[in-house]
Amino acid sequence: MNIKRSLLAIITVISLLSVFFALGQSLAEPQVQSQLELYQTNLILNVAELETSDNENLNQIAPSLVGNNPYQVAEKQYEKVLNAITKQEEEKEKELITLSETPRQQIKQSLDKNQEIIEQLTIKIGLINATQNNTEKASEYWQQISNNSVASTLNNLWQSEGNIEANSETIINENLEDWFKLTALTKYYQNQNNQDKLLEIKSQQQTLAEKATIRLIILSIIPFLGGVIGTGLLIFLLIQWLLKKESSIIAVNGNLSWELKWDWETILQVLIIGFFFVSQILLPILFSASGFNPAGLSIRGKALYVLVSYFLMAGSGLLVLYLSVKPFFPLPEGWFKLTNKNWFWWGLGGYLTAIPLVFLVSFLNQQIWHGQGGSNPLLMLALESQDKVALLIFFITASVAAPIFEEIVFRGFLLPSLTRYMPVWGAIILSGGVFAIAHLSLSEILPLATLGILLGIVYTRSRSLLSSIMVHSLWNSGTLFSLFLLGSKIN
Repeated sequence: MNIKRSLLAIITVISLLSVFFALGQSLAEPQVQSQLELYQTNLILNVAELETSDNENLNQIAPSLVGNNPYQVAEKQYEKVLNAITKQEEEKEKELITLSETPRQQIKQSLDKNQEIIEQLTIKIGLINATQNNTEKASEYWQQISNNSVASTLNNLWQSEGNIEANSETIINENLEDWFKLTALTKYYQNQNNQDKLLEIKSQQQTLAEKATIRLIILSIIPFLGGVIGTGLLIFLLIQWLLKKESSIIAVNGNLSWELKWDWETILQVLIIGFFFVSQILLPILFSASGFNPAGLSIRGKALYVLVSYFLMAGSGLLVLYLSVKPFFPLPEGWFKLTNKNWFWWGLGGYLTAIPLVFLVSFLNQQIWHGQGGSNPLLMLALESQDKVALLIFFITASVAAPIFEEIVFRGFLLPSLTRYMPVWGAIILSGGVFAIAHLSLSEILPLATLGILLGIVYTRSRSLLSSIMVHSLWNSGTLFSLFLLGSKIN
């Protein structure tokens, strides 16, 4: 074995160990899906307050959006997330016993953050119970965190109606939002018998309810319509394939492989060094050595940090790819072909069929992981961001840079290269699996592998990178749009 292969073997082992470690770490992290469900629950709570609206359509649609028992559903959802985070905290506390100082500090910081989240969830579950007149149960929740000023204030409001602290209104306004704030203020003004303020709160509740109803309709109707069209398209393609076999649409180019000039060593070099080593080892070491810590940045600063980091990773990866295949120039026809006939329709059709397929796999996947398994940190940053400039930067990263770079690497290079050693369908599945693992979240492997396989089918059939880039971009854009609607304030 020569020096180059020895070095490649060492880098491969180090990179794969880093990837497996990151996947293991994600096991104890909550999914962004849990937060998404809470944000949607908050919208439902606001919609539940809708009494009469000038828009008759909203009055008719609202009941179907919230169901018969919105408060019970909300309580269960919050308790589910609370239990998951409490369990995660217990597991991290056990880890502290065996860890050295630096990991211990990181775990302690995570525990402190979890404790804050637990207190917030406990306060909100108490309020949901109080709304259902379960005042004793609400008080039990609030008394669990009696040292919290918000919990003490709320407990005092519902348990000691004749002795309300003077700063209660200020505490509520500064620490609660939307439905939870208005619900607490309603109780406060009822105790004060302040009818003018109660009318004002009622008006605010109706305004929020209308906005939340519109937002829930948008969040529901786009996936629903896309899912219906995508399901219909899937059924059509399946029936056509059963009837026409090799002459069907999805069989086009199905067995047509690429002419290769390189072997497994070049494949490994591009994938390991150009993607995993750069992203998991090299860039973290460089950022750490520089002393730069993005944790203290504003949301706009973090967005720029993510964008710059991704461009550095993508630029390094593409450079490794170019240098690896340069000795084989000129490349055979068909390699890295950007566009082809009907690329747009393959891109649009691929996106529509991805909606029901990935949704179904994601639903089944939730039954496996129960809210754990980690998520892409970019999703949480986008969810919690209220800065439109930051959201624009996230969009450039996720919907422009990521689709271009990842499609070039996984579909443009990896998938065709694998056809030297296996059938096209095997290359599609394997490249889709590697694509999923590269996102370093255990809970996302199955949904992302499904998306990766679909992207591989679109690329092999259309012979156009632009078609798979389009699917990838539309998918990420739809995700970011949903995060924006769920996370942005409605008041």
